[in-house]
Amino acid sequence: MKKTIAALFALLACGAQAQDYPTKPVTMIVAFPPGGVAELVGRPLAASMEKSLGQPVIILNRPGAGGAVGTTVAAKATPDGYTILMTLSSISIFPVSDPLEGKPAPYQISDFMPIALVTADPTVLVVRADSPYKTVQDFVAAAKANPGKINYSSSGVYGTLHVAMEMFAGAAGIELFHIPYQGGGPAVTALLGDQVQALASGPAAAVGQIKGGKMRALAGWGAKRLALMPELPTFKELGYRDVEFYIWSGVVAPAAIPPNVQHKLRAAVRAAAADPQFTAAMAKVSTPINYLDAPEFKNFWVADAARLRVAVEKIGKAAAKK
Repeated sequence: MKKTIAALFALLACGAQAQDYPTKPVTMIVAFPPGGVAELVGRPLAASMEKSLGQPVIILNRPGAGGAVGTTVAAKATPDGYTILMTLSSISIFPVSDPLEGKPAPYQISDFMPIALVTADPTVLVVRADSPYKTVQDFVAAAKANPGKINYSSSGVYGTLHVAMEMFAGAAGIELFHIPYQGGGPAVTALLGDQVQALASGPAAAVGQIKGGKMRALAGWGAKRLALMPELPTFKELGYRDVEFYIWSGVVAPAAIPPNVQHKLRAAVRAAAADPQFTAAMAKVSTPINYLDAPEFKNFWVADAARLRVAVEKIGKAAAKK
């Protein structure tokens, strides 16, 4: 009886805390190093969310394994709304890729509650500005003449940038050499430092280098051309089928957060996405905001995860044959 009463009081206390949420700083985990899309979107979004929440939203970078480390930390966090995750589309990859390698999945998509989609851009294929590859046709011809010799960087094994490149390589019938890094920022640095020859990058992480004359974009993974780069052809235009990939960013939380906490977080992201401070930050890195509230974000996520599952399983089967 005493245990039952104690449990009831604990439940009531948690409910009261949830009603008062937030009463302390909120931690936003970014599962990648600084310099990538998650950081470029997450940091200004957190600053704008503080205005609605009335508490600091602190960025915590937890990079590793292409985003799997930080994502797993977020999945296992106490579901009280004080730990949220700024995630990318790679969140859908590791529950598929790890079992393909004989490892238990570090988390499941069902471990998370969608809060809001913030941005969604197709990746772009970039090379250094002094690269001999002026077009995708140049790149493919060189890769066919030198199987496995052209290398590219990525944010990690099975990370978003890895999957995008292997989608393209499979459609083009070429073999590339993959060099994984610990995030999108280091992957871009590797290309600029001439350590690799190509990269699939989110437009936000590459546009400054493209405008600065240090990188050249060859094609995009979208269903249609980027408004940011209207001169850039899509892979579909160039005849490569099943090459569609989006590097999206969104806010999620542990699945068991109380409904009213989820409501407050949704309201905070909704307000932040319309905040002039945030919209100016996104305009500075030429990233369009594609806000979707939780129900619409969930539908978008389900469809994207299904597309990624097919791509990851193809990569896994190809790797097993080598």
